[in-house]
Amino acid sequence: MLKNIIDFILDWDHTLWYYLNTKWHNPFLDYVVPFLRNQWFWAPLYLFLALFMPVKFNRKGLIWCLIFIITFILSDQISAHFLKPIFHRLRPCNNPYLYGIVRTLVPCGSGFSFPSSHASNHFSLGIFCAVTLGKLARWVTPVAVLWALLVSFAQVYVGVHYPLDVTCGALLGTIIGIITGTFFNHYLSLPALSEIK
Repeated sequence: MLKNIIDFILDWDHTLWYYLNTKWHNPFLDYVVPFLRNQWFWAPLYLFLALFMPVKFNRKGLIWCLIFIITFILSDQISAHFLKPIFHRLRPCNNPYLYGIVRTLVPCGSGFSFPSSHASNHFSLGIFCAVTLGKLARWVTPVAVLWALLVSFAQVYVGVHYPLDVTCGALLGTIIGIITGTFFNHYLSLPALSEIK
């Protein structure tokens, strides 16, 4: 019974990957999507947060930045150094059975595929922002989640992950982001923007 469920999930995983990576593409997305999963593309956002939060919220803003970094470290370490060595799933671009089928738009990398660290990291940071900043501005939550979704989609589109990799990575990141965001709010909840002089 369990084996049938796993086989069903993996079958859908491979089918969805096949369409996202090899069928549903165009030159515009081929050019744009690789940027979405590049950490340097998002560097201005990280720099903005690193400057804005301490300036706007003083000591609490500095602590927010520290926990933001801790959130990333937790997500990255758990996904890349704990879970991936357990599952040993090959990336699509490293799978010999997919040679000649997979469209690889970025360097493949030698690491394992499950779960996606990109998805885990960006969802953990996005959800952390949503939990801690969402009450200050309504647009933060949808923008943060959309950001993480775009990065996750990009991982499948460029050929370095399967949909199941990014789905489970997103779930892991969401859990971590909720935990660290709730921890921050419990001890150092940020004041409303209207209360700041």
